Amino acid sequence: MKKELAAKIAIFALFAVICLLILIPFYAVTIASFKPGEDLIRYGLNLRFDVSAMSLDNFAYLFTGDHAYFKWFFNSLLLTVVQVALTLIVSATVAYGFAAYDFKGKNMLFVCVLLIMMVPFEILLLPLYRLIYDMGLMNSYSAIVLPGVASAATIFFFRQYLSGVPKEIIAAGRVDGATEYGIYARLILPVMKPSFAAMAILNGMNSWNNFLWPFMVLSDDNKYTLPIGLKTLLTPYGNNYDLLIVGSFFSIIPIFILFVAFQKYFIDGMTAGAVKG
Repeated sequence: MKKELAAKIAIFALFAVICLLILIPFYAVTIASFKPGEDLIRYGLNLRFDVSAMSLDNFAYLFTGDHAYFKWFFNSLLLTVVQVALTLIVSATVAYGFAAYDFKGKNMLFVCVLLIMMVPFEILLLPLYRLIYDMGLMNSYSAIVLPGVASAATIFFFRQYLSGVPKEIIAAGRVDGATEYGIYARLILPVMKPSFAAMAILNGMNSWNNFLWPFMVLSDDNKYTLPIGLKTLLTPYGNNYDLLIVGSFFSIIPIFILFVAFQKYFIDGMTAGAVKG
């Protein structure tokens, strides 16, 4: 009994330390957003809570200053919504094909999906850039959205989740005279809500924080996403830390809202998709 209690206390302490380590950067950014940019230049990003140095000037500048922050914010928001929606729809449909049907070459195609998951994006960067250039999609949002629509990791997750769904559901739908599309739309998609929530959060985070690929294909500053826009605030000729730090603070809000909106299904989706039923 004492050993079990000690084990529970140790686990609780471990997770408390991990939680603290995760919250420290958020605390540092929050505190820094109330301080002038000169303080960040002088002391760096720190945990010092100095009430006398704190004000709302950065927030006033964010909402009233002459800058393109909210243009970048809207661009990132639009791209994230479109990319996540298309990725979930396409990847779920592909995964349903793998889980529900038996066809020639099925296992080989799924092995290809697994192999794609193992390839770092940096290796695909130059060939993908050349492909987008040849297709005439440079400096467009299509160049950002299309390469990630069929996500190998998302397909794998959905396929594992659907493997735990009884196939009797599909058989019952066919007996009732439903079409294959009707079975998928009316019977399968409602069952996949937890997995959709989990993947919406993970894909949303990836899309919202994506910097390298949009930076390579976008050249028009009116189309810049938020990570690229914030990067332009740091130049050899001067750094706008006042906008950078408060803008970074506000960039956390959409992901936080996304998690709160889908947290009801997030844990169920992750645990159900982690193992094959």
